[in-house]
Amino acid sequence: MMKKQNALFRNILSIQIIFCLLIGFSSCSKKLTFSDSAIVPAAEGSVKYKKDKNDNYAINLSIKHLSAPERLVESRNTYVLWANTENNGIKNLGQLKSSSGLFSKALKSELKTATPFEPKSFFITAENKADISYPDGQVVLKTK
Repeated sequence: MMKKQNALFRNILSIQIIFCLLIGFSSCSKKLTFSDSAIVPAAEGSVKYKKDKNDNYAINLSIKHLSAPERLVESRNTYVLWANTENNGIKNLGQLKSSSGLFSKALKSELKTATPFEPKSFFITAENKADISYPDGQVVLKTK
C-alpha cells in the first residue's frame, strides 16, 4: 500500500514539474539576431520578443553601429522596423531612435514596442518617413 502511494506521489510530482517547465518556457522571450549586411556592414544587433499578459507581443530591439540613414548611398531620413507575421502580412513596428537623439555619435538605436500580431521575422528599412503602411525603402538589415 505504501509503495503505491509513493509511486502515485512521484507521478503527480513529475507532472507538476513538467507543467511548471512548460509554463516557464512559454513565457521566455525569443531572440533573433540580424544577419550581416552589405549596406550597413558594421551594424549588429538583435530583437527580443515575447507574449505579454495582454496577449500582445512585447518587442525590444537593440542595434549598434548603424550609420545615419542620410549617409546611405540612397540617402533617407529614418529607419523603420517591420515584422513579418504569420497571418497578417508585414506590419510597421515603429521608427528607430537613439538614446540621445536620432542617430548620435554613439550609433546605438533601440525600439521598445508591442504588437497584437505574432512576429515570425523582422527587417529594417531606410525610409523618408516613418508613418507608412508598407516598406518603400531599401532593406538594410533582416533577421536570420
